Amino acid sequence: MRRQVLLFISILSLNPVFGQVSYSIPEEMAKGSLVGNIAQDLGLDVKRLKLGNARVYSGDSREYIELNSERGVLLIKERIDREALCGDTTPCAVHFQIVLESPMEFYSVTVEITDINDNAPTFEKNEIKFIISESAVVGSKFDLERAVDLDVGINSLQSYVLKPTDNFLLKLHTQADGTKNVEMVLQKPLDREKNELISLALTALDGGEPQMSGTMQILITVLDANDNAPVFTQPIYKGTVAENAAKGTIVTTVSASDADHGLNGKITYSITNTLDDVRHMFEVNEDSGEVRLIGRLDYEKKRNFQINVRARDNGGLTDSCKVIVDVVDINDNEPTIKIMSKSAVISESANPNTVVTMINIQDPDSGENGKVQCFINENIPFVLKSSSNNFYSLLTDSDLDRERASEYNITVTCSDEGVPSLSSSVTLTLQISDVNDNAPVFERISYEAYIVENNTPGLSIFTVKARDADWNQNARVSYILEDSSVNGVPVSSYVSVSADSGVIHAVRSFDYEQIKDFQFRVKAQDGGSPPLSSNVTVKIMIQDQNDNPPQVLYPVQTGGSLVAEMVPRSADVGYLVTKVVAVDVDSGQNAWLSYKLQKATDRALFEVGLQNGEIRTIRQVTDKDAVKQRLTVIVEDNGQPSRSATVIVNVAVADSFPEVLSEFTDFPHDKEYNDNLTFYLVLALAVVSFLFITCLVVIISVKIYRWRQSRILYHSNLPVIPYYPPRYSDTLGTGTLPHVYNYEVCRTTDSRKSDCKFGRAGSQNVLIMDPSSTGTMQRIQSEKSILDEPDSPLEVGCLRATLLASMYQLYGRYVVVPPIISVY
Repeated sequence: MRRQVLLFISILSLNPVFGQVSYSIPEEMAKGSLVGNIAQDLGLDVKRLKLGNARVYSGDSREYIELNSERGVLLIKERIDREALCGDTTPCAVHFQIVLESPMEFYSVTVEITDINDNAPTFEKNEIKFIISESAVVGSKFDLERAVDLDVGINSLQSYVLKPTDNFLLKLHTQADGTKNVEMVLQKPLDREKNELISLALTALDGGEPQMSGTMQILITVLDANDNAPVFTQPIYKGTVAENAAKGTIVTTVSASDADHGLNGKITYSITNTLDDVRHMFEVNEDSGEVRLIGRLDYEKKRNFQINVRARDNGGLTDSCKVIVDVVDINDNEPTIKIMSKSAVISESANPNTVVTMINIQDPDSGENGKVQCFINENIPFVLKSSSNNFYSLLTDSDLDRERASEYNITVTCSDEGVPSLSSSVTLTLQISDVNDNAPVFERISYEAYIVENNTPGLSIFTVKARDADWNQNARVSYILEDSSVNGVPVSSYVSVSADSGVIHAVRSFDYEQIKDFQFRVKAQDGGSPPLSSNVTVKIMIQDQNDNPPQVLYPVQTGGSLVAEMVPRSADVGYLVTKVVAVDVDSGQNAWLSYKLQKATDRALFEVGLQNGEIRTIRQVTDKDAVKQRLTVIVEDNGQPSRSATVIVNVAVADSFPEVLSEFTDFPHDKEYNDNLTFYLVLALAVVSFLFITCLVVIISVKIYRWRQSRILYHSNLPVIPYYPPRYSDTLGTGTLPHVYNYEVCRTTDSRKSDCKFGRAGSQNVLIMDPSSTGTMQRIQSEKSILDEPDSPLEVGCLRATLLASMYQLYGRYVVVPPIISVY
């Protein structure tokens, strides 16, 4: 027994068909016979066949081949008769697929069935009779029935032998389809008187080993002269008929003529086909020659017919013709959808192009009627791809998301291209299993919450909420307070978060004046493996309570010296005396301040601005007004309940310093403090003078005369009276003090007392009384011209001290910049 194996392996991108293998075996092999080692030929491990649940898929066809997964071989499951399976079709083959799972893949297998010489040529009849006139001319032809051999190739019918050959010889005509028409040709005139009955033997031989044959007897009766045989108008007739044509439909009409007259010229028609099914499908009217349909056609079973029609006269003379009938296909078969393998559940983490289902499509129609296109419903993450002829694979087209769709009903619809088109469909249900691919999402991008200061520890502030689109354990959310610090203190000492509910509690009592707001991050974490999380920023805003009284920045209330505001007696109504500056460390309404005059030496002389704290005169100052005026101003905030602070403002109503001095000499002072200050000041000046005395002695000698001429300084027992310039500006509606005060202090080399020179920053309307001062100097206009002279003796040994005082309001704090001293 000869067995041939042809192996073709082709790798197809993104298709589950990984290869194709072909075998060739003879027919009639015994059940259980080996077809081939499929595992070896495909390069697969036997374990892969077992674990992959390998099986044979043959569609609707009968299974002649079975798979032995243990050995990895193909075996004969049922005895194969090539003639019953394929008839005269060559080559004859059995097609099936080997289907594997996990992962899904299949291999196409073709087993060619080769013919053996197991059928002898046969005739439909054991004998055939002819009635031939003795007047038949030499060369007359007589059609003989053809023998039929079900085998193909060399095993089929090869030749005919006619014996004896005294009067007749055999002539074969090979047709276009490979069949052979057999004609018996008269080679010697008949003589009825010599031989009225002639018996011949027609033997059909095939080419197989061993050779087989079949024989038919030919009985000839010789009649008297019928000189003319019937003649067809054409040797071949053609007709077409639709496969759904009704019975009785006329396919075509054949016609023959006979030159004889009378009974010898009467022609009858008959079909001479023997073993095929032509006689069951067609009939010919013996008188008219009409070929009619008597059976039901099926294009899918047989697409054309060849009808052999004989015309015979009464004298036994015949002629033959051939009728070729083509069956026209009608789209009468809808596509058939077969599920080869499918998955009911797929993970949402499956990669794109994962095979979900393999489908086989069958449509027995031909041409456009047999062309099938398959598609699936739209807007789903799947795609249907043709892996090979009539095989489709359903694959994932993009990433799956169970949160968008947990189940898909996929309808596969297949339509042919016939007119009208026929279609069929099947619905596949696919469940999507969940994976932890969604982190919890907070309801807001960030949170802000408010809490009033001085709260109770443990108070619930508010709740953060996050949702997870996953399912079951993957959607369980826990809340965690992330580690961070607020002003160097761990945030956990300020707030806590409930792990289950997300409720945020205050751990301590808050003070708005210490911390106005702070922020931290809360993490929401799901219960998946591995867990996913997201963060959100939470900002806590502390709301103020009115728990701080106002603080007065100006005038400064000190115990060492007394500050008095100086008002000239010529001041008009609305004259600005000074401005009370106060702040409240609270915020909002609690920090809105109002100013009221609580007490005054003369209430009819001064008033205080309710909103800005400006003290102004409300009438013309007269000589009768007391020099010493004492005002008590109360500053209140707008909180509930309201808090307040008081400040005493001293006002001197006078035009000169001596007039004021007598009224303010009884103020208490700290003598010990002033004595120490004078001592250190003299000591510093002496050290500086000593360092410069050597280099300046020559200059002093030359300039001594001019220096004595220009000296205009004088001494008095009045204290030093500096001034505050009244030209301060009102910014932002709150008012400010003067930004810069410039003092110049000059000393001679032999002086032990300080004389002060005041800059031009303001007027001399402000009076400072310091009982510990040892010298007094009043500002005069001629001072500038004297000191500005070049090489003035006052420049020698002069210590210029520049004192920059800046006051500004910043978070309720009052800042003073100390003076900068430079020595010349």
